[in-house]
Amino acid sequence: MNARLHNELDLNAYWMPFTANRAFKSEPRMIESASGMVCRTDDGREVLDAISGLWCCNAGHCHPHIATAIAAQAATLDYTTAFQVGHPTVFRLAERIARMAPDDLDAVFFTNSGSESVDTALKIALAYHQARGESSRTRLVGRERGYHGVGFGGMSVGGIGNNRKSFGPLLPGVLHLPTTYDHEHQAFSRGQPEWGAHLADELERIVAVNHPSTIAAVIVEPFAGSAGVLVPPVGYLERLREITARYGILLIFDEVITAFGRLGASFAATRFDVVPDMITCAKGITSGTVPMGAVIARESIRATIIDNAPDAIEFFHGYTYSGHPLASAAAMATLDVYEDEQLFERSRKLGPVFEDALHALADKPHVRDIRNMGLAGAVELEPRPDEPGARASTAFADAYERGLLIRTTADVIALAPPLIATPEHIATITGTLGEVLDGVK
Repeated sequence: MNARLHNELDLNAYWMPFTANRAFKSEPRMIESASGMVCRTDDGREVLDAISGLWCCNAGHCHPHIATAIAAQAATLDYTTAFQVGHPTVFRLAERIARMAPDDLDAVFFTNSGSESVDTALKIALAYHQARGESSRTRLVGRERGYHGVGFGGMSVGGIGNNRKSFGPLLPGVLHLPTTYDHEHQAFSRGQPEWGAHLADELERIVAVNHPSTIAAVIVEPFAGSAGVLVPPVGYLERLREITARYGILLIFDEVITAFGRLGASFAATRFDVVPDMITCAKGITSGTVPMGAVIARESIRATIIDNAPDAIEFFHGYTYSGHPLASAAAMATLDVYEDEQLFERSRKLGPVFEDALHALADKPHVRDIRNMGLAGAVELEPRPDEPGARASTAFADAYERGLLIRTTADVIALAPPLIATPEHIATITGTLGEVLDGVK
């Protein structure tokens, strides 16, 4: 720890999320400021952000238009309840997002995070079927290696063992599709793998065993980001859509990572031309500046719940900070930036550059696989014997010392640069990572 931090900060009180707390506090890494693509540490070094904060700062850090909008809103209306009262900005935001969403996904319910968005979407699915008179539809289907946040609903449909093991049985009746990833058939694919569409057919078996009248919804990430950028095979999402539609099962795309430009379009649903019944989003909605999330549902789903409600309040769900004025202002300004600077188009054009640069690392030591889609990619390393995750952890520390911020999970290194990145930034990111990989033992 540097002297100034040692003198000024007591590191004990803060219990850090998803962090090796003891290791961090023995050798802390502190970011004090940021702008654009760069974060600045407490000791004055610059670190290039290759993961958009945490898949969220799509417009880069501290964009002046967004910062100004937040400050102006804070000075005008800091807060108003979302229960029985509204404010103009949140209605404008909902309308704007509905216009961006595909097909008739026109009903926007605001939350404060991706985790809340997922739990909200699952509750909407259950309420929808109950309103239709099909209250037997209570089963939810997730996918192995899926990540849907840390609420009890999201953990239940999620498929990452470490996120589930300490918290009991979770929601009952949840089923899981197999992961879309198969190393033997998909290693080093560029974009969508050609092999694996048939993996969606496992949903047919689940439906047959449990009967369609018991299944409310299927939730999947268009690509599984937190599990290491697991890209869907060609035809896989289309097959899921076909099966769910046939049996009256709602299809939910968890787009907390993929929405707002990561794949060069407003939503992955648009990029893949597959329209689900609901989309969950967060992160890029405000470019990470103020916590916010949303569920975007088909208008028919909202109408069914509202029109068949036995109570004046049709849906007993919501949050103190749903549609918060500061978050709403931040989101409106963020969407301005995406539009004015044509960042979705920029992302789409930069994707092939990123793909080529990333796959150029294939011959580096210990590289087991490389995967990519849009401005997201992963380099998977062979684990050390009896030390899973150690190689990627070493790579993270070395990259940070070399001025590069990456993301690791197990032995997967994930990259997701802000949409403002240039080809020069991409070259620096992959060049530095290549030097890191050369030194990993």
